[in-house]
Amino acid sequence: MRVVTWNINSVRLRIKSVRRVVKKLNPDILCLQETKCLKEDFPFKDFERMGFLQTEAYGIKGYNGVSISSKIPIVSFNKTIFCNKDDARHINIELLYQKKKINIHNFYIPAGGDEPNPKINEKFKHKLQFLDEATKYFSNKDNADSDLTVVVGDLNIAPHEMDVWSHTQLKNVVSHTDIEIRKLKKFMQSYNFLDAVRLTNGFDNKIFSWWSYRAKDWKKSNRGRRLDHIWVTKKMSNYLKDTFIQEDVRGWIRPSDHVPVVADFKIS
Repeated sequence: MRVVTWNINSVRLRIKSVRRVVKKLNPDILCLQETKCLKEDFPFKDFERMGFLQTEAYGIKGYNGVSISSKIPIVSFNKTIFCNKDDARHINIELLYQKKKINIHNFYIPAGGDEPNPKINEKFKHKLQFLDEATKYFSNKDNADSDLTVVVGDLNIAPHEMDVWSHTQLKNVVSHTDIEIRKLKKFMQSYNFLDAVRLTNGFDNKIFSWWSYRAKDWKKSNRGRRLDHIWVTKKMSNYLKDTFIQEDVRGWIRPSDHVPVVADFKIS
């Protein structure tokens, strides 16, 4: 079972790139963030033609938005509203695969603006509150050691020194500040999640999934950050075989500033 997560930065604008990624990677589950459209405007027919049995989407007009497309039958679908804002940042599905119930959660955590101070920056305050509520959401569940659960998404935080091009220069920059990293760690610990990408690739290499549009040559400057993540419960990690980041997608025509992150599972 292959799971792919990708911040697409407008699903309608980049539907050709979606088709190309699906053809290249052949995902069983495709999770998108920042789809930027209402559910009624989502291109469901395109995803049917790509071979997905079902797509669930939660969106608002013009920004945010998340979707999950599956080639495996979806048993149930839910969306969760955090911080009393109906702003389309989380959905989850349950699959029945090889007689096992598998839960997939897709998150788009707020970026947080530019100033890492919640007293003067409402966007950063929202981000921290969202992380607290996401932590509470999983803390209220009691099956952490027995559930087959995967969390994916643009979490807008690069938690490790090797997740950014320069820890020294970015330690006071939103996405890599101490308070964000601490809260993301609490979020992970709320359900004993494991970082699938680091679990399979170790902590010694720099790994990025995002490169700013501001760079004239993103590949040459390589000032990236790993903002996109795949987490697994301990039981789910037993089926994890590999993860990788499809970096070349950043160089396609009219790219998203994020690239797909892939996890392969062997479930029997």
